[in-house]
Amino acid sequence: MQSYRHLLVVIVLIIAGWGLTRLWVHPPVADGQGASNLATAVLFGASFPDSAGQTQAIKQWQGKILVVNFWATWCPPCLEEMPELSKLNETYKSQNVAVIGISTDDVAKISAFSKKSPVSYPLLAGDFEAMNLGERLGNNKGALPYTVIVRPDGTIANTYFGRISQSLLEETLLPLIKASDSSH
Repeated sequence: MQSYRHLLVVIVLIIAGWGLTRLWVHPPVADGQGASNLATAVLFGASFPDSAGQTQAIKQWQGKILVVNFWATWCPPCLEEMPELSKLNETYKSQNVAVIGISTDDVAKISAFSKKSPVSYPLLAGDFEAMNLGERLGNNKGALPYTVIVRPDGTIANTYFGRISQSLLEETLLPLIKASDSSH
């Protein structure tokens, strides 16, 4: 009986140590209201292959209101929100808004997916790096889908855990579009 207690204590200490190490090595960024510019510097420094295997630098969308959606082909809520993200992209692309989807899958999986279920925005294959990038951008829960809205100045306007809708995103986007329009 005592050996079970000893084993349980060791397991709890290992788990606690792992959790504290994760927080120390990768501290979470604030969600929503202006997370670190360092996090978006990492975003704009990243490159991932698209569904055709061509490397796309995220910095090509710098200066836009950017909706970054982290997703996976095996994630039902991710797939459910994609038509709304596609419509959002079509509706607002002429107003300095860009939507990109960064998958935790490899190129082959997103290529096959995009042939079956095309969307109006670029799908990028982030594989394991997608989750690391999502974590740097505030996804301290490892949740999918995870969506980040970045202002044109590169700061984070808002983040969303789980399935989102076009109307929910518009709550953040419309004031940003208005502010962007008035500054030009």
